[in-house]
Amino acid sequence: MTNGRGSRGGWTAFGIVAILSVMEISLSFDNAVVNAGILKKMNAFWQKIFLTVGILIAVFGMRLVFPVVIVAISLGPIEAVDLALTDKDRYQELVTDAHPSIAAFGGMFLLMIFLDFVFEDRGIKWLAWLERPLAKLGRVDMLSVCIALVVLLVSATTFGAHAHQHGGAHADKAETVLLAGIAGLITYMIVGGLSGYFEDKLEEEEEREHEEEEEAARTGKPKSAVRLAGKAAFFMFLYLEVLDASFSFDGVIGAFAITNDIVLMALGLGIGAMYVRSLTVYLVRQGTLDDYVYLEHGAHYAIGALAVILLVTIQYEIHEIITGLVGVALIGWSFFSSVRRNRALAAAERESKENETEAVLTS
Repeated sequence: MTNGRGSRGGWTAFGIVAILSVMEISLSFDNAVVNAGILKKMNAFWQKIFLTVGILIAVFGMRLVFPVVIVAISLGPIEAVDLALTDKDRYQELVTDAHPSIAAFGGMFLLMIFLDFVFEDRGIKWLAWLERPLAKLGRVDMLSVCIALVVLLVSATTFGAHAHQHGGAHADKAETVLLAGIAGLITYMIVGGLSGYFEDKLEEEEEREHEEEEEAARTGKPKSAVRLAGKAAFFMFLYLEVLDASFSFDGVIGAFAITNDIVLMALGLGIGAMYVRSLTVYLVRQGTLDDYVYLEHGAHYAIGALAVILLVTIQYEIHEIITGLVGVALIGWSFFSSVRRNRALAAAERESKENETEAVLTS
């Protein structure tokens, strides 16, 4: 692939932006499915916030500002911006050096999402032979946190041993990986915990609101307003933004394999991110997750695969095509499984109606 050192104008730049957009979409399709499962709980106002303010955070925050911030930690903000515009090779080197801590943070955040999903007992199961025993194991308190910490410890010590064998150039990275992974775990627990807390409060308020509506209908008294919906939606929105950031880590780092021009990178990844956001809202409004019930399962398995890939990339390089194909394959598999399920249910319903009709005619 081109390294993007040519001019930003012309067909070369257009091709680079197009490639980056396609890469971002392929890597983030599972993100759209998971986001849709959360976004459908939010009202139309917060869905608009997700598409407007959220897209600014996603495009300018993660795809443009975030790589500069990584470099600014060691050089300072002014020097980082100057380096990004004038010495792209050195800028790329510094961002790549920060990859272990980025991968540890994002990997742990995504791993917790996957573990909490598979350890929850759900009425609809996709891979029942696997999900039933996992749901039973999920009854053990804090099991997902314990497993995540064990995975992080293994990742950190493995990376540390690998660095020591290679002259100790990154000997301090083991500690960095451990701290970044713990930060990812804490971030998940805080943001996920707050969003879950306010979601529960919202459900309680909705039940009380329903009771007050019934009371108002009987007595004619006005009902009180619900005030906690905003807090619940805000923390779910915050959770979505952190989730999007974790998904975007591999795309931002992988974009350097295509170009080290920060402007082209932001354009390509930004276009892809905007498409994924629009796809998320489309899935919500079309009720796709309700029609294809295994899609959410497939997306979470893709999250688990991405978490493992991010942690493995602390030590080994894995091409972004593999990452994208794994996610697309799992979601495609879950989609066709949903189609087969819908067809089987429709056939069973037709057969039931035919049997009822035949019974009426013969009686």
